[in-house]
Amino acid sequence: MDNPQTILVMLRHAPHDSSWLREGLDVALVAAALGQDVTLLFLGDGVEALRDGQQAGPLGQKGSHATLDMLAMYDIDDIRVDLESLTRRGLTVEQLNWPAALLSNDALPGLLAASASVFNF
Repeated sequence: MDNPQTILVMLRHAPHDSSWLREGLDVALVAAALGQDVTLLFLGDGVEALRDGQQAGPLGQKGSHATLDMLAMYDIDDIRVDLESLTRRGLTVEQLNWPAALLSNDALPGLLAASASVFNF
Protein backbone atom coordinates (compact mmCIF):
# COMPACT_ATOMS: atom_id res chain seq x y z
CA MET A 1 0.00 0.00 0.00
CA ASP A 2 3.04 2.31 -0.21
CA ASN A 3 2.26 3.22 -3.82
CA PRO A 4 1.40 6.94 -3.89
CA GLN A 5 -1.10 6.24 -6.67
CA THR A 6 -3.30 3.91 -4.61
CA ILE A 7 -6.94 4.90 -4.64
CA LEU A 8 -9.34 3.60 -2.01
CA VAL A 9 -12.99 3.34 -3.04
CA MET A 10 -15.28 2.77 -0.08
CA LEU A 11 -18.64 1.25 -1.00
CA ARG A 12 -21.25 1.68 1.76
CA HIS A 13 -24.58 1.37 -0.05
CA ALA A 14 -26.58 -1.72 -0.90
CA PRO A 15 -26.85 -2.63 -4.59
CA HIS A 16 -30.42 -1.43 -5.08
CA ASP A 17 -30.83 1.39 -2.56
CA SER A 18 -29.50 3.99 -4.99
CA SER A 19 -26.93 4.41 -7.74
CA TRP A 20 -24.10 4.99 -5.24
CA LEU A 21 -22.66 1.49 -5.42
CA ARG A 22 -22.67 1.42 -9.22
CA GLU A 23 -21.10 4.89 -9.37
CA GLY A 24 -18.37 3.86 -6.93
CA LEU A 25 -17.56 0.80 -9.01
CA ASP A 26 -17.45 2.99 -12.13
CA VAL A 27 -14.92 5.31 -10.43
CA ALA A 28 -12.79 2.29 -9.54
CA LEU A 29 -12.86 0.98 -13.11
CA VAL A 30 -11.97 4.36 -14.62
CA ALA A 31 -9.10 4.86 -12.16
CA ALA A 32 -7.75 1.39 -12.92
CA ALA A 33 -8.04 2.02 -16.66
CA LEU A 34 -5.88 5.14 -16.12
CA GLY A 35 -3.17 3.06 -14.45
CA GLN A 36 -4.00 3.71 -10.81
CA ASP A 37 -3.84 0.97 -8.18
CA VAL A 38 -7.32 0.56 -6.73
CA THR A 39 -8.45 -0.93 -3.45
CA LEU A 40 -12.16 -1.57 -2.95
CA LEU A 41 -13.57 -1.63 0.56
CA PHE A 42 -17.11 -2.91 1.06
CA LEU A 43 -18.62 -1.89 4.36
CA GLY A 44 -22.04 -1.28 5.86
CA ASP A 45 -24.79 -2.23 3.43
CA GLY A 46 -22.16 -2.34 0.66
CA VAL A 47 -21.23 -5.88 1.69
CA GLU A 48 -24.58 -6.99 0.25
CA ALA A 49 -23.16 -6.43 -3.24
CA LEU A 50 -20.78 -9.36 -2.73
CA ARG A 51 -23.49 -11.85 -1.85
CA ASP A 52 -24.40 -14.51 -4.35
CA GLY A 53 -27.74 -14.39 -6.11
CA GLN A 54 -28.09 -10.67 -6.81
CA GLN A 55 -30.92 -9.90 -9.20
CA ALA A 56 -31.96 -6.77 -11.04
CA GLY A 57 -33.48 -4.21 -8.69
CA PRO A 58 -36.80 -2.42 -8.81
CA LEU A 59 -37.68 -0.66 -12.04
CA GLY A 60 -35.10 -2.71 -13.93
CA GLN A 61 -32.12 -1.33 -12.03
CA LYS A 62 -29.07 -3.37 -12.99
CA GLY A 63 -27.46 -5.67 -10.44
CA SER A 64 -23.83 -5.12 -9.49
CA HIS A 65 -22.52 -8.58 -10.38
CA ALA A 66 -21.75 -7.78 -14.02
CA THR A 67 -19.57 -4.86 -12.96
CA LEU A 68 -17.91 -6.87 -10.20
CA ASP A 69 -17.08 -9.56 -12.76
CA MET A 70 -15.08 -6.94 -14.69
CA LEU A 71 -12.76 -6.10 -11.78
CA ALA A 72 -10.19 -8.74 -12.76
CA MET A 73 -10.04 -7.40 -16.33
CA TYR A 74 -9.01 -4.03 -14.86
CA ASP A 75 -6.47 -5.62 -12.48
CA ILE A 76 -8.51 -4.69 -9.43
CA ASP A 77 -7.75 -7.54 -7.09
CA ASP A 78 -7.43 -5.76 -3.75
CA ILE A 79 -10.98 -6.25 -2.47
CA ARG A 80 -11.58 -5.86 1.23
CA VAL A 81 -14.66 -6.32 3.34
CA ASP A 82 -15.41 -4.93 6.77
CA LEU A 83 -15.57 -7.72 9.33
CA GLU A 84 -18.09 -5.92 11.55
CA SER A 85 -20.43 -5.31 8.60
CA LEU A 86 -20.37 -9.00 7.73
CA THR A 87 -20.92 -10.06 11.33
CA ARG A 88 -23.92 -7.75 11.73
CA ARG A 89 -25.53 -9.42 8.71
CA GLY A 90 -24.72 -12.95 9.86
CA LEU A 91 -22.32 -13.48 6.96
CA THR A 92 -18.83 -14.91 6.62
CA VAL A 93 -16.26 -14.18 3.94
CA GLU A 94 -16.78 -17.72 2.63
CA GLN A 95 -20.39 -16.84 1.77
CA LEU A 96 -19.35 -14.04 -0.56
CA ASN A 97 -19.30 -14.46 -4.32
CA TRP A 98 -15.91 -12.72 -4.71
CA PRO A 99 -12.63 -13.25 -2.89
CA ALA A 100 -12.19 -10.53 -0.31
CA ALA A 101 -9.79 -9.92 2.54
CA LEU A 102 -11.31 -9.17 5.92
CA LEU A 103 -10.61 -5.75 7.40
CA SER A 104 -11.03 -5.06 11.10
CA ASN A 105 -11.96 -1.66 12.54
CA ASP A 106 -8.42 -1.41 13.93
CA ALA A 107 -6.91 -1.72 10.43
CA LEU A 108 -9.11 0.95 8.81
CA PRO A 109 -7.04 4.00 9.85
CA GLY A 110 -3.92 2.43 8.35
CA LEU A 111 -5.68 1.71 5.08
CA LEU A 112 -6.96 5.28 4.90
CA ALA A 113 -3.51 6.70 5.66
CA ALA A 114 -1.85 4.52 2.99
CA SER A 115 -4.23 5.69 0.25
CA ALA A 116 -3.40 8.68 -1.94
CA SER A 117 -7.11 9.36 -2.53
CA VAL A 118 -10.25 8.11 -0.83
CA PHE A 119 -13.66 8.05 -2.52
CA ASN A 120 -16.68 7.32 -0.37
CA PHE A 121 -19.85 5.99 -2.03
